[in-house]
Amino acid sequence: MSEQPSPRDPKRLRASDADRERVAQILHKAMGEGRITLDELTERLDQVYSAKTLGELEPVVADLPTDETALPTVASTSTSSLPDRRIGGTPGSTTSIAVMSGAERKGAWVLPRQHSSFAFWGGVEIDLRHAHFAEQYSTITAVAIMGGIEVIVPDDITAEVTGVGIMGAFETKNKKGASPTAPPGAPVVKVTGLAFWGGVEVKRVPRSKIKELE
Repeated sequence: MSEQPSPRDPKRLRASDADRERVAQILHKAMGEGRITLDELTERLDQVYSAKTLGELEPVVADLPTDETALPTVASTSTSSLPDRRIGGTPGSTTSIAVMSGAERKGAWVLPRQHSSFAFWGGVEIDLRHAHFAEQYSTITAVAIMGGIEVIVPDDITAEVTGVGIMGAFETKNKKGASPTAPPGAPVVKVTGLAFWGGVEVKRVPRSKIKELE
């Protein structure tokens, strides 16, 4: 009588980019609620993005309240039909820095998985209207200190904003006509970070009206 194969341990399954991003969302929310500090967020995000299995992701949020729908599940599968044509390409610059000056990232460039933006007595504009994306899930960490950072995204990209404003504003503005949701399989861009005596604004614009804004 042949032996039955032993069941596979779900914790040993390889984690996907989507699994890592769902856990990262829990961490960003926890920082916004004051449960963890900015330093703890940075440390835990390093663990998340270096995790190779689902089991390695669990301890990162073991002491935090979680929404079960946000946790990675073994049975999760993508229901989108075709990959978005904007996903893929050689990653562009990982930083945009303005110190008493200005900086821009715009046009036909490729947003890497992680992009850090810093503005001190200056301004940064990150324009994703004509961008491609190295991976489906990207994170922009924006820190504005007595300065401003503007991120422009078309409404056919999912934008998740989880930053913190201290004597400043970290906000999303939907321009008139912008769709509330992006199509399935669209690139997902998370914008997180800190605005201290400054502002970080994520501006969502309708894809159909982009030419009017240029």
